[in-house]
Amino acid sequence: MRIALLQHTASAGPAALDRWLDGHQVSWHRLYAGAPLPGLDEFDLLMLLDGALSVHDERHHLWMSAEKRLIHRALLARKRVFGSGLGALLLAEALGARIQHADRDVQVGWWQLEKCASSRQSPLGRMLPPRLLALHWQRETCSLPHGAIALYGSPVAELQGFVWQERAIGLLCQLECDSASLDERLQQDVAEPGRSSEQDIAAIRDGAPHAASANATLFRVLDYLSGAHAHMT
Repeated sequence: MRIALLQHTASAGPAALDRWLDGHQVSWHRLYAGAPLPGLDEFDLLMLLDGALSVHDERHHLWMSAEKRLIHRALLARKRVFGSGLGALLLAEALGARIQHADRDVQVGWWQLEKCASSRQSPLGRMLPPRLLALHWQRETCSLPHGAIALYGSPVAELQGFVWQERAIGLLCQLECDSASLDERLQQDVAEPGRSSEQDIAAIRDGAPHAASANATLFRVLDYLSGAHAHMT
């Protein structure tokens, strides 16, 4: 499958996604470094990574408006789209959701996801585990996009994951986190957890062993998104 991967900040890379991407035809677009966006005919799956930005940062990052237009066009062209963290918020906004600041400046730590009752309406939702411990690194929250199905919620935010038409999936938490990427992000964004999180840096780092089960669930999600859906119904 041809995958276009959009990275928004240096501190929020693909992490464990690298393992899943192996074997696919991947074009990498580091938008923060001035890389151009892909053309609509260059990918089958558009993958939007997290990043230490707001969805409202168009004035500071001129490429963001063009990225939003690309997401709209990809959805209209029936492309498959996956977003994590900031990427999920950009996807939600493209689908008409309201984006708002979180109750605290940044919500960083490990919280348990609980599957939403509505997830039973989705073939993808029915195959996901009922609960899962996942890393959260959130500045904003969103409403459920019109026509989407809620997959997960957590104590940090009522909505943590959604699926739209079984071909667009947003996860506000970071299921792609692994030990190496967590250490790197804590070093680069070290001021944020101590300022606004209920969990200190040591507790966040101690949660790294939970990443393996989160990664496994993410890979199931992406296997579904990149494959034929009919056999899952």
